[in-house]
Amino acid sequence: MLDYKKISPMLIFIFGGSGDLNYRKLNPALFNLFMDKAMPDNFSIVGIARSEYPGNEYEKHLKEGIDNFSRRKDSHEEWKNFSKHITYLPMDVNNEKEYAKISKIAKDTETKFGVHPNIIFYMAVAPQLVPTIVKNLGTLEICHDTKCTRIVIEKPFGHDLESAKEMNKMLAKFFTEEQIFRIDHYLGKETVQNILALRFANALFEPIWNRNYIDHVQITASETVGVEGRGGYYENSGALRDMIQNHILQLLCMIGMEAPVSFDANEIRNKKVDVLNALRRISKDEVQNYAARGQYSGGWMQGEKVAGYREEKGVAPESNTETFAAVKFFIDNWRWQGVPFYVRTGKHLHEKTTVLTIQFKPAPAYAFPKEAAETWRPNRLTISIAPEMDICLRFQAKRPGQTMILSPVDMVFNYQDEYDGEEPEAYETLLYDVMEGDATLFMRADQVEAAWEVVMPIIDVWHARKPIDFPNYSPDSWGPEDAEALIARDGHNWINMAPKRKD
Repeated sequence: MLDYKKISPMLIFIFGGSGDLNYRKLNPALFNLFMDKAMPDNFSIVGIARSEYPGNEYEKHLKEGIDNFSRRKDSHEEWKNFSKHITYLPMDVNNEKEYAKISKIAKDTETKFGVHPNIIFYMAVAPQLVPTIVKNLGTLEICHDTKCTRIVIEKPFGHDLESAKEMNKMLAKFFTEEQIFRIDHYLGKETVQNILALRFANALFEPIWNRNYIDHVQITASETVGVEGRGGYYENSGALRDMIQNHILQLLCMIGMEAPVSFDANEIRNKKVDVLNALRRISKDEVQNYAARGQYSGGWMQGEKVAGYREEKGVAPESNTETFAAVKFFIDNWRWQGVPFYVRTGKHLHEKTTVLTIQFKPAPAYAFPKEAAETWRPNRLTISIAPEMDICLRFQAKRPGQTMILSPVDMVFNYQDEYDGEEPEAYETLLYDVMEGDATLFMRADQVEAAWEVVMPIIDVWHARKPIDFPNYSPDSWGPEDAEALIARDGHNWINMAPKRKD
């Protein structure tokens, strides 16, 4: 059983209560927290949507999601107890008069609990609906309670820098920054959080975590799937917006940040913003030297024939949207000056993986005989986030025998081997943090805008200069040749980890 602190009574409104996010992620996460005794004794979950669910049809719908997507099975009795806390509110979010229903539910819940509950509004809706909902919620008295009322916003946080600023400006009219939780599910993963523990709780790493010892850093977030029927959404997004601007830049911040003086939420977020502000701004004239893009063609993926991106439903026949992006970043400060951070992401790539690789500079080999140098490899620290969750340190060791022959060997920490039971899923961690009011893993307004500032020159250039070679990579590959050239110009190569052996 995982350890959780007891939290205050809770009232959770989920806008988009009939939608896919609640069905697949939010309700299963809340149910798992309930199973782990992490929910308060008094809590209520209200799903809000336009759909009609007569009788107990809404409960049946959510139970189906539990059966299909929860890490907990055979939970009939537990579900029966959990579902007593769930209600459904059919509502047109565009009708401002209907928001009075929310105030009434909050008042009735306070009477039932005998205490004013903390209130969470979760925006599990299409981005275009968020401004309307926020403005209407802002008229309710309960939303003016900055200590007890919180709002959770799913990505995307804008479509570009200007829209992100407008969104933040709109949110700030009705909610204070401490009430706003911008959620990025990547940051809820156990291995991501463990980066801070690895760096700052061990004397081994922090003294060498700088340009004097680290040669370069690589971050790969690859997927084997295509757009999975989301072509209409992806056409207006692309790999750079969908992954690098938020997920990958947040991972880069975890690697690049300075040591915090405490684990206070704002202290951690201040250190991340420092990294984003120190990232070198790429001029539009130099984009081709720092970034590469690609789009997958039709072909074969793990023995199955797949369509090219331009043949996907909802995608324009001559689409120039990138399904692959690679960028070389530099953090211009004392710790990282001159150390390249290479990042890449893409769809229909050879392997599904999210991995961070810290490549150290080679140790001097002059003291060893020539035969030892044949297998000489620099030290490397690899942090695998998905699908495996492990940390691997590569170092040199002598082979048995009379001669000094060295071989690289791995020292591996694996979550499944070390800890009993299943790790909480990302949404479980993040939802619990929202209920507790801990904003450490959530993006602040200035973080969002700084991240957009970093990628906007690339977005602008790619929009203005149409690629002439799309589609330019095959499914089941590691992306286009331009990505290989991007890193090869510096004398490096992308590190493609061998698939983990299944015992």
